[in-house]
Amino acid sequence: MTVNDDVFTDWKNREEIAEAMIPIIGRLHRERDVTVLLHSRSLVNKSVVSILKTHRFARQIAGEELSITETMPFLQALTTLDLGPSQIDLGMLAATYKADSRGLSVAAFTAEAVAGATGANKLERQEPRDVVLYGFGRIGRLVARLLVEKAGGLRLRAIVVRNSGGDDLVKRASLLRRDSIHGQFAGSITVDEANSTIIANGNAIKVIYSDDPTKVDYTEYGINDAILIDNTGKWRDREGLSKHLQPGIAKVVLTAPGKGDVPNIVHGVNHDTIKPDEQILSCASCTTNAIVPPLKAMEDKYGVLRGHVETVHSFTNDQNLLDNYHKADRRGRSAPLNMVITETGAASAVAKALPDLKAKISGSSIRVPVPDVSIAILNLQLKTETDREDVLDYLREVSLTSPLRRQIDFIDSPDAVSSDFIGSRHASIVDAGATKVDGDNAILYLWYDNEFGYSCQVIRVVQYVSGVEYPTYPAPAV
Repeated sequence: MTVNDDVFTDWKNREEIAEAMIPIIGRLHRERDVTVLLHSRSLVNKSVVSILKTHRFARQIAGEELSITETMPFLQALTTLDLGPSQIDLGMLAATYKADSRGLSVAAFTAEAVAGATGANKLERQEPRDVVLYGFGRIGRLVARLLVEKAGGLRLRAIVVRNSGGDDLVKRASLLRRDSIHGQFAGSITVDEANSTIIANGNAIKVIYSDDPTKVDYTEYGINDAILIDNTGKWRDREGLSKHLQPGIAKVVLTAPGKGDVPNIVHGVNHDTIKPDEQILSCASCTTNAIVPPLKAMEDKYGVLRGHVETVHSFTNDQNLLDNYHKADRRGRSAPLNMVITETGAASAVAKALPDLKAKISGSSIRVPVPDVSIAILNLQLKTETDREDVLDYLREVSLTSPLRRQIDFIDSPDAVSSDFIGSRHASIVDAGATKVDGDNAILYLWYDNEFGYSCQVIRVVQYVSGVEYPTYPAPAV
């Protein structure tokens, strides 16, 4: 047998294991509300090739071998346990098992590692929380996709938009079905025009036409105690956002930086500061979500004296395709033809998400002719001197095992470019190859999908305030 034959046989063997994984992962998710992860990447509804690629990518980041032959025994062990709703990371299970010196069997170790999801400790499945989307633009449609995907804990009940006339419902359903950047919707979408309803993967989503939030009674549509996500950005202070608190709505979440006393929340960093009775909150901006988690990580280990963030940001819908009037400076110039210097409020928003950080952070931004994925260049003066290897080792470990592992990803590829990160579910991705460190100066290059990665952060906040953000096992290192 030749080397090529060996490689092909190994691939076919791994394909077979991945095929066997799919129904197990599906049953755990459908019957027990258990999401199976691999180093914080969900394996639910993934294809054979996608599962194999996820193992390969996780192996590259962890810097050590992680074969599907290693993770399959842990997945099989999970099927023997009486699990409650949770997230279980096969990558972390395999890594911690390798480091354990007690000689336990895979089954015994798995039962111990996920004990919080079993027996008397386990959570019981609960009725999904109603969610309403107010506005249905770029972020609104991606949030809708994620809500349909996570129908077990959250249930998208309605979308509120202005009626544009004509085939409004059909066109909005079509925009949900097809996206030029993020591709086809994963599933089936049909339209019930008689009842003004979009049906996505069996989820009936009522389309409510209104241009005034104070005139909608959501209880008329059977919606109660719902969380409303405002994707319009029209109202950003407490007074304006409170207009949404109509019958049927319990809380309002803004997908833009909040003003005044509206809490700006970056999941993973300060979501645990949300007061139970808080009705109005903001998920800050995509750039704030990209820079705050790595900034917190660097502050925790090295301390930060001061910093500057320069964002190279994809163009957005508030810019013009061709030169035309715009109330803001420069933004009237053609977005797909120019680099446009503009401002970012992300640096000033850091203080709201990280009030204990005393360092002054300044910021500026350049809009560039790409439709999605941006990069933040975070230039920090640290309190302690270090070197590049130490910073990269630390950030790699943060991305794998820390409480920030869903926010911070890590890439070490010499050919990585912006389009590689379309669809990333992390708030930011550290580019190891571009990282620069000289004594007390560290420059981090942080990629982020300013549409989808940010939408994932929004969903995490909504899950948290809804009480359906399930614990992850094994527990991350603190």
